[in-house]
Amino acid sequence: MTMTLCAQTSSHWDELPHEILLQILCYLEPHQLPKLQLVSRNFREVVLDDELKVFASLPESSLSDATEAEDENGSLLDQYDSCRFDKHHYQFLQDMANWDPAFPDEHVSWYNEYIQRQGPPAINWLETPRLKQGSMEHFIEVRGMALFSPNNGDDGIGSLMAVSPLDDGSVCLWDVNGTRGKRGGIIATSKPDILFIDGRGDQNTRRSKKIDTGVTECVSVNNSNNRAVFAVQSHLIEVDLSRLEVVNRHSFEWSITTLSQIQEGVPMTVGTSLGIHLQDFRAPSQFHGDVVERLDIPGEEDNPFKGIFDPNPLPPYASLSQPTPTSILHLPRPAGDNAVSDDIYVAGRFSNILHYDRRHFPKIVGSIYSGSRLSSLAALPYPFSTLDHEVRRRGELTAERVHECKTAGSGRTLVAGGEYKTKGSLEVYGLDAVDLSNGAGQIKWFERDGYTECRRIKVGHSDVPTQASLFASMPGSDDLARKILSTKTRQDRDRPNEDNVIFWTGDKLGMVSFTGDTLFTPDDFQEKNKEVAAEEQRQRQQYSQRMREALEKQADDARFVQGLGL
Repeated sequence: MTMTLCAQTSSHWDELPHEILLQILCYLEPHQLPKLQLVSRNFREVVLDDELKVFASLPESSLSDATEAEDENGSLLDQYDSCRFDKHHYQFLQDMANWDPAFPDEHVSWYNEYIQRQGPPAINWLETPRLKQGSMEHFIEVRGMALFSPNNGDDGIGSLMAVSPLDDGSVCLWDVNGTRGKRGGIIATSKPDILFIDGRGDQNTRRSKKIDTGVTECVSVNNSNNRAVFAVQSHLIEVDLSRLEVVNRHSFEWSITTLSQIQEGVPMTVGTSLGIHLQDFRAPSQFHGDVVERLDIPGEEDNPFKGIFDPNPLPPYASLSQPTPTSILHLPRPAGDNAVSDDIYVAGRFSNILHYDRRHFPKIVGSIYSGSRLSSLAALPYPFSTLDHEVRRRGELTAERVHECKTAGSGRTLVAGGEYKTKGSLEVYGLDAVDLSNGAGQIKWFERDGYTECRRIKVGHSDVPTQASLFASMPGSDDLARKILSTKTRQDRDRPNEDNVIFWTGDKLGMVSFTGDTLFTPDDFQEKNKEVAAEEQRQRQQYSQRMREALEKQADDARFVQGLGL
């Protein structure tokens, strides 16, 4: 059906009730709906209606079934008006109920959902950190990623920043949403070597001193006190993000392989190669930055036998029979409660997901057999039933039964991603669409059943030239997303289409947006660097001019003194 809208008839369209317009718009294809927002303000309100967006977000299979029903029994309008109990219309409503992933008390922006399912994607690469050495410029690799909302998002401007440790031991901040500078640009960088336990020096170039490139969860941010914790080998380094200075340090007996997120009121969980530890930063700090160190007296850490003969036992920790945990999750409480529970789940290079209770730590509560080598854990505060989701995926549950499944109980959902027999695996234990990255350089979106794929996007390769590498020019050397995070915040002031996906490839940061065109390009940051270089050149010229004038004045004074015969 084709609707011709002109200036003479637009007023008649605006006079129609929204209910009538909704019925008419059901004739259009989903990709045609966004264009109607430009017709009038009334059409914009109708197009943004949640019910219409739910219909537009339906998978193509469900839409094709509905189209077949229209061809056989008339239009959707006829079904709503005269054939309410028609079997095809009933089947369409049942498909809608089986597909709808939202829970009754869950707030879903179907406008954003439609954009992420149907909108054109774009890959944006954040500014690459650089190190200048004379006339040469080198790129510094990024060694991790976390998101930082100052003061829990109450800084007055809704700032959202990416925090990463760099390969030179510094900490870097990027502006994710453009509230403090250029979007995707670097806001601030700390001094080099602050993350190295021995401070600045040539010895920090050794691999044993640097951040382990195999640790994905190496940074965790506390948005309440504007601090971040970095894992560097066997040390935890706490940094004040307001001043970009180290405020606390803590060492463990073994190398740190993963960190949990920092949640208000509970200790952070630290995974080392041989154990699980609880670290409470509310305890008094043992680090004082202004202490004068003595070089003529050997430190306590220099004595290799101190730990053997130390009468003080180690703090309580949970030992692991198999090494290397890779992901730690603090399970959230059921929907409606923003706090986290006392349940701690640990996954890694072992076949089981371990379950601990913070109240009875370090005693293990139970385990879930997976069989995969898991690398990431996530959770949703909503229940999940394997049997019900399998039946729902086939569209066989009635609308009443779907409602009972969503309202009965207060369970939660555990999502695990990893590797099983050299292939990627996504496991759901009883989710908003689940997105994950794979070894083929793609980011995939799945429905909450963990089985139905919504869409996929290829990460590709950054256009920014990097240091010479044996694999740089090889085909198929696209970047892989090692860690992905949503940029959506909990504040109500979020603008539409701001739920992007920021990712870390192992050496740089990028972001997936649903905007068609990229939000920023490497050339944008090159212009800024050119401006900085021009400013530095201008300052050098001013300095040279002042030095020349000072030398000329000194020469004039010398000649004047010589003229006096002195």
